[in-house]
Amino acid sequence: MKRTAKINKIIPFSNVDGPSNRMAIFFQGCPFNCLYCHNPETIKICNNCGICVDTCPTKALKIKENKVSWDETLCIKCDKCISVCPNNSSPKIKEMTVDEILEEIKKATPYIEGITTSGGECTLYHDFLLELFPKVKELGLTILLDSNGSYDFSKDNRLLDMIDGVMLDIKAVNKQWSNTLTNYPNDIVLKGLEYLLDHNKLYEVRTILFPDHDKENKETIKYVSSIIKDKCDYKLIRYRPYGVREEYQHIVGTTITEEDYAKECVEYAKLNGALKAYYI
Repeated sequence: MKRTAKINKIIPFSNVDGPSNRMAIFFQGCPFNCLYCHNPETIKICNNCGICVDTCPTKALKIKENKVSWDETLCIKCDKCISVCPNNSSPKIKEMTVDEILEEIKKATPYIEGITTSGGECTLYHDFLLELFPKVKELGLTILLDSNGSYDFSKDNRLLDMIDGVMLDIKAVNKQWSNTLTNYPNDIVLKGLEYLLDHNKLYEVRTILFPDHDKENKETIKYVSSIIKDKCDYKLIRYRPYGVREEYQHIVGTTITEEDYAKECVEYAKLNGALKAYYI
């Protein structure tokens, strides 16, 4: 039986998921529950409760053999199903084999430099990626892995040996603030930061700048900057409330982080060693 992975979506051509034009593959499921997640429907796997079925205006969703079934040909992408889901999930998931994903990649190969696997958290599908990546390399494409750092790369170097780099999120250095933001300990994330850097596999580090949390922002920036120095990019991202669950916005913010503050944080990062820091 062929191994499959739950795929939330595939963007054939993206210029925001790494350098040049890339295919971005988003896997379903994440061990974090970030309060500021813009795509909370990627966090959990559908539990087939069926609440979404009756809300679908085109009957693209049905219950078959006690499972929610999605007919993509009928879907109008209104996302009503996602808005009513109480489980931070989506019924619009495809179970795909390595060969099926490879066929999608081949269609785009003449127009892309490489692929980026994302999520959710793609490292939850470690064994699947070990099958996929060698075949992607045979196509002459680069591979970037977009990760929240929950996977311990030091336990198995096979994955690292196959990829060109990791785009790593560092949510927070302060343990209490990190637990508040993600409901997940950050020890393995900070360990991974140094491990990836030591193995020349850290393509980029990213940190969100939260309004009204200057102390926590600066603590994280100082820590990361002193470690990465000029060895990789440091992307500081202005927080935007779009898509963030309303029940958490009072904690992480209801407004966009000011651009002047982002500029200040870039200068702070450079002052502490991150010479390739910038903001978006």
